[in-house]
Order: sequence, then C-alpha cells, then structure tokens
Amino acid sequence: MSPAIHHVRPNARRGAFRTIADAVRAADDHDEIRIAAGDYPERLLIDRTVTLVAEEGPGTVRLMPVTSGVPALELSASATLNGVTVLGADPSRPLLLVTAGTTELQECDIAGGRVEAVRAASLRVTRSVVRGAALAGVHADTAGTVWLTDSLVTDVEGTGVVVSGAATAHLTDSTVRSVSGSGIRVRGGATAVVRRCAVDGSGRNGLLVEEQAAVTLDECRLKDAAAEAVRVLGSAPRAEDDESGGVRITGGEVTGAGAAGILAAGTGDVLVTMCSVRDSGAAGVSADGSARLELVDCRINDPRASGVLVRGSARAVVADTTVRGAEGNGILVGERAEIRVTGGTVRESAYSAVHVAGEAKAELTALRVEDTPEHGIGVAERGRLTVEDCRLTGCGLSGLHLDGYAAATVDGMTVRHSRNGVTAHSLGRVKVQDTRIVDVERAGITCGPDTAAEFTGCRVSGAGTAGVVVAEKATPALRDCAVSGTAGSGLVVARDGAPTVVRTTVTDTGKNGLFVDEGGKGRYEDCVLSATGYPAVHVGGEARPVLRNLLVTDTGEDLSADEGARPEVAGCASRDVKNAEWPAPGTAPAGPAVPATAKTAVATPRGTEATAPGGAAGSGGGNGDGEAEVPEESLEDLLAELGLLVGLERVKHDVSSLVKLMQMVRRREEAGLVAPPLSRHLVFAGNPGTGKTTVARLYGRILAAVGLLNRGHLVEADRSSLVGEYVGHTGPKTQRVFEEAMGGVLFIDEAYSLTPAAGSNDFGHEAIATLVKLMEDHRDSVVVIVAGYPDEMEHFIDSNPGLASRFSRTLLFEDYATPELVNIVEHHAERHQYRLTDSAREALTAYFEATPRGERFGNGRTARQTFQALTERQAYRVAEMTAPDETDLITLRPQDLPEWP
Repeated sequence: MSPAIHHVRPNARRGAFRTIADAVRAADDHDEIRIAAGDYPERLLIDRTVTLVAEEGPGTVRLMPVTSGVPALELSASATLNGVTVLGADPSRPLLLVTAGTTELQECDIAGGRVEAVRAASLRVTRSVVRGAALAGVHADTAGTVWLTDSLVTDVEGTGVVVSGAATAHLTDSTVRSVSGSGIRVRGGATAVVRRCAVDGSGRNGLLVEEQAAVTLDECRLKDAAAEAVRVLGSAPRAEDDESGGVRITGGEVTGAGAAGILAAGTGDVLVTMCSVRDSGAAGVSADGSARLELVDCRINDPRASGVLVRGSARAVVADTTVRGAEGNGILVGERAEIRVTGGTVRESAYSAVHVAGEAKAELTALRVEDTPEHGIGVAERGRLTVEDCRLTGCGLSGLHLDGYAAATVDGMTVRHSRNGVTAHSLGRVKVQDTRIVDVERAGITCGPDTAAEFTGCRVSGAGTAGVVVAEKATPALRDCAVSGTAGSGLVVARDGAPTVVRTTVTDTGKNGLFVDEGGKGRYEDCVLSATGYPAVHVGGEARPVLRNLLVTDTGEDLSADEGARPEVAGCASRDVKNAEWPAPGTAPAGPAVPATAKTAVATPRGTEATAPGGAAGSGGGNGDGEAEVPEESLEDLLAELGLLVGLERVKHDVSSLVKLMQMVRRREEAGLVAPPLSRHLVFAGNPGTGKTTVARLYGRILAAVGLLNRGHLVEADRSSLVGEYVGHTGPKTQRVFEEAMGGVLFIDEAYSLTPAAGSNDFGHEAIATLVKLMEDHRDSVVVIVAGYPDEMEHFIDSNPGLASRFSRTLLFEDYATPELVNIVEHHAERHQYRLTDSAREALTAYFEATPRGERFGNGRTARQTFQALTERQAYRVAEMTAPDETDLITLRPQDLPEWP
C-alpha cells in the first residue's frame, strides 16, 4: 500500500485538514503531510513516522506554540520536517523536542527556542537555521546520534551546540556564530566529529570539551572567540593504535582568540595536526594541569604571549611546528611540565625563543631558533634540558643561557650571529658537546661563578671578545675543544677560577691565547696555542695555573707573567716564537715557571685597564673579587691613584668633594650627631671608553677606606643580569645581583636599557621597581652606580620617581681631548717597555686630531687599539732588520702608526 498524502489548509471546507495536528492524527506511518502557507498556532505531538512539508517552499509555514514554556513540536517517532519554520516565545525552553526515533529537519527555521534530543533519540538537521535561543541552540543529551549538516546556529544567549551524555554528533559544513557562550560544547561521555565548520564570534570558547568527551575537528575555522578558541578541560584518553578518544584537530585555522588559541588543561588529551593558530590574545597553544598535548606540522603566528606554553604537570610533544612573532617566549615550559620538540622553527619572539623554568623538562631535537632579542634557549631554576642538533641564529643575548640550578645535556648545537654563545651560570650539572659557536658579538662560552660545566668537542670561532670566559670559583672542564678568530683572548680565567682544559686548540686570537687573571688557577694540558696577538699565555699576579705539555707556535711571545705569578710549568714547548721562554719541541724541558722579564704592576691610567700583554678587556671575566676580604687601603693612596688617571679633571674634583663630604658625615656619626641626608648613589654619564668602570671601582674602594662600606668591591651588571624571562622571574634575579653587591658597589652599565619603549610588555620596569625598594631597604649597605650615554641616562632617571630621588648627583665623563689620548698611548708604551720618539708623538697627535669622533669612536678603547696597532706594525718593521739592537726593539716611530682613520 502506497503512502498517503494529506493536505493542510486552514480555510479549507473539504478535502483537507484545517490543522496540522488533525492531519498527524489521521496519518499512518510513512504518510506525507503537505502544509499550505500560513501561521499555525498549535502544539504538535508527533508519534508516528510522517513527513511534514511546506507546500509552497521553505519559510511559508510558521508553527507557533499556543502555550508558553512547552515545546511547539515534540516528536517521539522518526518524522521529517521540510521547509517548516517553528517560532517560539520562550528562548530558554526547548522549541523542538525529540524524545525517540530519528527526526529530520530539512531547510527548516527554528527561532526563539532550542532544538533538543533526549533519551535515545536521534536528530538530522540539514540546510536549516537555529536562531534566537537561550542557554543552547542545539542540545543533544541522548544515547542517539545528531547530525548537523550545512546549517547555521546563530544569535544564541548561551552555547551554540551542546553535545552531552552518551550522544554522538556529526557537524559538517555548518556555522555557529554570534553566541554569548561557547560555540560548541562537548561533555560527559559524548563524541563529536566536526568537519569543515566555522565558529565565529563566540562569547566564550569556540569549542569547549569537558569530562570524558572525545572530539574530532577537521578543517574547521574558529574565529574571534572571546576566550580560548579551543578549551579542553578533560577528554577521553587518546588511543595510540586508532583514531578514537581525545581531541583531534586536523587542518583549519584558529584566529583572533581573546585568550589562548588552543588550551589543553585538566585531563585533556589533544592532538593538533597541520593547523594554523594566529593572533591569539594569550598563548598560541597552551597545556596545563595533567593534560597531554601533541602538535604536528602546525603554524603559530603572532600570539600576544608565548607561542607554546606548557606548565603544571602537562606533557607536550611538538613536531615540525613553526612559532613566529610571539610577544612572549616562543616556547615556555614551567612548573613540573615536560615537552619534547622535534624539528620546526621558532623565530622573532619578543623574549627568549625557548624558556624552561621551575622543575620542567625540555627535550629539543633539530629545532631552529632565529631572531630573538633575548636568549635562544634559556633554562632557569631547576629546569632540565636536552638539546640535540639544534641551530640558533640572531639571539640578542645568549644562544644558550643556563641559570639557577638548571641541568643541561647538549649534543650537537650551533649558535651563530648572536650576542653570546653559551652562558652557563647554573650550579646544576651541565654537559655540552659537539657545539659550534660562530661570529658572536661577545664571548663564545661563559662559565659563571661557582659553576662546573663540561664542554667536549666544542668549537668557538669569531667571538667579538673572548672565546671562553671562566668566572671566579668556576671549575669547568674543556676537552678536545677549539677556539679561533677571537677579537680578545682565547681563554680568560678570573680570580679563583680553576678550569681543566685538555687537548684544546687556540689560534688566531686578537689578544692572549690563555689569560689567567690575578689569583687564577686551573690545569691546562696537551693544548696548542698559535698565532696570538699578545703572548700566548699570560699569568697574573698570585695566579697558580698548572701548564703541562703546551705547544705554542707562530706568535711573538709564548709566556708573560705579572709580579707574583706562580705558574707550574712542565713539558711546554714553543716553535716559531720570536721571544720564547720555552724550548723547541723535542729539546730540553721548559724553563722557569715565571719568565725573567715579568713586568711589575703599575697604576693603570683611565682607559688602559686590562691592556697589558695579558690584557683581556672585553672578555667578561667577572669582577675578580671572589669572596676574599679586600685588604685595607689608605685614602691617600686611593686618591693618588685617582689622580693618576688621564684627564677626568671634573670627575676627580667631584669625587674629591664627595670624599670630604663623607668624611664630615663619618665624623658626625662618630661624635654621636645626626648625619645630614646624603645620597651616595651616582649617575655616570658619558660615552664608551671614558673610564666609568675604572672610576666606579675606585669609588667603592674609597668608600671602604672612609668607612662607609664594609668591602668596597664592585659587581658589574647589565640588563641581562637583572631582567627575567617571565612573570615573577625579574624580582628574584635582581635581588640576587643586589645581594652580591652588599658591602660594595653595584655598577649597572647601559642602565637605560631597563626602560623599554612605550607600550612594551617588558619586565625592565619591574627590575627598576625592585632596585628602588632594595636601595631603600639597604641604603647604608650598597652604593648603586648607573651608567650610560648622557641623554639616555636622563630619560632613565625620569622614568621612575623613585630613581630621581635616589640618584641626585651625576658625574659627567667627557670625551678625551687629543693630548689625553696621546697620554694614554704613552702610558701603555711605558708599561710595555716601549718609547715613542718626538716625531712619533707629533704624528700620533695629528692622527688623533684626524680621527672621526662619531658613534664608533671609543675614547680610551681607541687609544688602546692604536697602541696595539703601533706595536704590531713596529714588530713587522723590526723583523725586516738584519741585526736590530735593543733601541730598535723598544722604539716606536711615525711609520709604525696605522693608516689614517
């Protein structure tokens, strides 16, 4: 028997039903009911398998409930509605309720209430619109299945689509937009498969997943969510052997989220593949709690915080993913989280490209880092790091920076065109091997105080200062390493530094191959030093290095030592060395530990510090004070040392006036009188090379001699020493540096770099605020000197009211005049046993007069470099003589001057 067709016409007298309800009651299963255009104020209960069709097309039949608060349409059988509009009066109530069977909506318009499927009912919505509901637009709380295809859910005061209980939902080619809550919410034990859908303008999340739900998101677009575009608070575990469980996002894009683009939290288990995440208001992708996160072949661009953030106890795997333009870190891992990164690129992040803190663990393999103003990889606190075959380029601070008690194992890493190569300030275990550091502005490797890092098979070339710097009390080990092409010394060892250096090659250095500062130690065995600008090895006063089986080749001098130096030399040899203390290879053992020509220490004029044959200026070797007590010095001797400095007449006068003022303060205190208010903190304003650091060091010693400081030692700092990587890091970092300076002077060079550009989300202001408070809390224990260019320092002081009140006195360091530059060169010549002829002195004066005084002019540094050039050209000239006498060896003539600047 064929299905019957029933007609509904409100004004019909015969041959048709006047209400839809009458037609439904008369129909049998599989019958069709064709409804004429018009408004139908009735409540329908459909309990049979029928099809309701708008006879004149979609939008012509409008069904409206007659009773408020009850569904206009309730279905308990597998019915179909085609082209019907259902209008509700109470948006918070179900307008269409499906309790059993499978209901199909085709080209329907459901307005003013939600569509809801409960119990074991199923629902198919195709080419339809659900709008104007409250709480939810579509709610599936059923053991059945809901399909939403080519449809629109919009203007909902609540969630667009809710899938809960044991429901299964398939959303395909549909759009959810303009909802005040989340676009799609999946919870309980529900499963949702969402393909080629768009969720736009959600008031909360684009997709919210909770409890034990499972979601597949395939080629979807989530745009402009007020909170996270995807927020996963819990999910079913993701199966490894099939595609069931968890949250799986493939393709598509996430843009403009008000918070994180994708957040996996709680017990969420999220896999994201080939997805683009752009312009998120917080992190691009974040994992927290106990979540699991996997990113594969994704692109994260321009998040307003970190690109990938992993914290809590979350676990993340990131493969072949690009993070670009993050306003925080490219990848940030904290607390007890773990991350494994394989391949991919992090570029142009505002802070360190990768930062690991807390007790977090990071494994990085074949990662590329490019163009960050801070560290390429930074590890702090008790973070743990493993690096293999990574490449870091264009890092504004260090390629790899280790601090706190961080532990790191590096096997294959390249750092290029960065400020520093590796800075190991961590007290934890650090092992670095097969690492290349190329063309960095400053030191290739820096080992901070008390550290014990191990370096094996590492190569440093083209460092702008020293190749390797070992700070006070550091005990690193370097085995089978190579240092070449450094502007400064190859290896620099500070007071009480005691490295073990074995089978290491140092070649083509601008200064010494090995510079052991006063009080330095260490063991150096089976090493080769060649083509060094200064003596291959320099040993400072009281230094006690062990030098065994060293070979020095192709240089002017193998060993120089200051008075009091005590090197232990055994088996060392020199080949093709002009002034050799050590014998040629294969001959008698090396001679005395200290060469007979050791220079005695003399007062160092301004602009000449660390420029003796053992000079290591710019090497970053630390302040050299260690923990030893500063010996008592007389004020008269210190003021005399101040008077020896070249130029600086105005500064000398200001310091002498301050001394008299402080002596008066001291006498009043000793007499039991109230001391007048006196700020000992100073601003040193001047261009580079004008002696600011030298005077700061003297100022501390003078204050100690007057009795206003306990020690008078100098601790040098800059922005990288004070400013942290993330919220909560800067304060403790600044405080640690400040505490190191207790009883002495904290000297902050380029202090203006702590004041970032307007609108910047920088932590420099936090460092300033912390300094101001510490200066107030310890006003009698520390003197702070901030230094930099005059104009920039004025802006720095004006940046914080607390600075202006504490730094009330500025000492101006003027550029050197030509006679002062000549005087500096003459000081260098005297210290190194050279003599300028009168004609050479006149030529030197003309040379400095012609030297441009632009931004690249280095004042004392320029004089120091000129002296170095003089000695080098003199050496070439004398080497051409057949039998030069002692006068030839010490005399500098006009022809020894470098070419005109």
